[in-house]
Amino acid sequence: MTAHTIFHRGSPPSGLEWRVTPGLTDYASALADMEARAEAVRAGEAEELLWLLEHPPLYTAGTSADPAELIDPRFPVFPTGRGGRYTYHGPGQRVGYVVLDLNRRGRDVRCFVHSLEAWVIAALAELGLEASRAEGRVGIWTRQGGTEAKVGAIGVRVRRWVTLHGFAVNVSPDLSHFGGIVPCGLPEFPVTSLSALGIDVPMAAVDDALARTASDFLQTLSCGAEN
Repeated sequence: MTAHTIFHRGSPPSGLEWRVTPGLTDYASALADMEARAEAVRAGEAEELLWLLEHPPLYTAGTSADPAELIDPRFPVFPTGRGGRYTYHGPGQRVGYVVLDLNRRGRDVRCFVHSLEAWVIAALAELGLEASRAEGRVGIWTRQGGTEAKVGAIGVRVRRWVTLHGFAVNVSPDLSHFGGIVPCGLPEFPVTSLSALGIDVPMAAVDDALARTASDFLQTLSCGAEN
């Protein structure tokens, strides 16, 4: 991929809110907003939400976080109700919060996670990166040299069959910031980014790719729905 590649803006899916927040969004504020939206969705008082944003540098601790894996708390650490262990959020990383009602899309959490991974993988393919799942390891993986490296993380929570949290894709973050933790509890695998792999794209191009592939993601969620 060259600097002269032209990206065509994708069309966000209809029937829900597609939100892209510019700049850096305070994590605590975003979490409160997301949780309030989830309650409103559950009550039938608001649309579902796909929300793309960036955070200032911070670490989050999932429900399985091991304190021994917080090596250097150089940034604020936020406990969170999502699954998984420690992860990093920061500038240059596209975070996607996914608030969907599985009561009507199919009460199948495994299907939801599988579909979420497939969405990110499809978006990355549009940007020129071949990525995949890895057996026994949640997340988005690619090849860096002769080894597997993690380019995207998945961490979700499902409360009363409404989803919270979502994914994080490393576009061009400072990868040294991951050194304060054992990312996702997997010390044997490096973390990488689109930029580190030679794919230098603006965040808007990532958003466009996610928009173009979001409808397919939503359609696959019917795998747990009743006929």
